[in-house]
Amino acid sequence: MKKSFRVMFIMAGDETKTALVVVDNPIIEGRIKSVLSRKGWNIEICDDGDKAVDEYVKIRPDLTFIALDIPSMDGHVAALEIRESHATARLVFVTSKSRLEKAEDAAYSAGAVATLVTPLTKSQIDESWNTIMGQIPEAPGVADLDALYPEMEVDAPLVPAALIMPEFPPLPTLPLAPTEPSTVKTKGKKSRKILLLLIIAGGSIGVANYLGYIDIQPAIDKLFAFI
Repeated sequence: MKKSFRVMFIMAGDETKTALVVVDNPIIEGRIKSVLSRKGWNIEICDDGDKAVDEYVKIRPDLTFIALDIPSMDGHVAALEIRESHATARLVFVTSKSRLEKAEDAAYSAGAVATLVTPLTKSQIDESWNTIMGQIPEAPGVADLDALYPEMEVDAPLVPAALIMPEFPPLPTLPLAPTEPSTVKTKGKKSRKILLLLIIAGGSIGVANYLGYIDIQPAIDKLFAFI
């Protein structure tokens, strides 16, 4: 008797199913937990869409209840990721009456088995139970999963600070020396020679001019005109 009892206990434990609830609403979570616990199910609660995908992959539940408005990831996208990770994932969307149309579109896209409208009741879940545990539809939205994500900008690779060249202020623009014809330089050399001769001979010529022997004014006028 003891042996058969132990076998029966193990068989019953093996048949226990698990439901993952991702609705981010304590009242709805409590209602689902109450109804499924009476059916002998284990319940796992997750309030985050992104984490729910990881949790699904980890525990592989037999049934997942999911809402559209959940933190970190839209429920529709989370449901598609779950279906992408497991082709036969059994999903049920939970929604308010005001968002029923959008939830039904998401349910079709993700291949959900049912859509339940809040406030949930035991009778509502019981009446939909055969549908919930029935055939799992295809999920046409999985093929377009990438299109649901916003385009992400690719960050430029980081460059170590030591490799970044410092920015220096622009150097001032210096004026270029004017280019003059070679005749100007030659002219300047001749002028310097003439002035040197005048300095040497200046004493005697000046005296002669002062005494009235010669008149050097016309020569000086021509000299400066030449320079």
